[in-house]
Amino acid sequence: MLAIRLPEEIETRLEKLARATGRTKTYYAREAIMEHLDDLEDIYLAEQTLERIRKGKEDILSEEEFWRELDN
Repeated sequence: MLAIRLPEEIETRLEKLARATGRTKTYYAREAIMEHLDDLEDIYLAEQTLERIRKGKEDILSEEEFWRELDN
């Protein structure tokens, strides 16, 4: 179960969409989350990896090293 507070403008838009289509606000909130969750995970995980690289806690490979590793 998830309860979220939305800005009034977004809540109003969801209500209008739900009324116009006969679906629920929950349906559209679920659709939006499912549509964008993969992207959000990618962004936040990439940011965490970049931070580890900047702190020297993550190894990186040059392009040449990458291709050598891939060929093995």
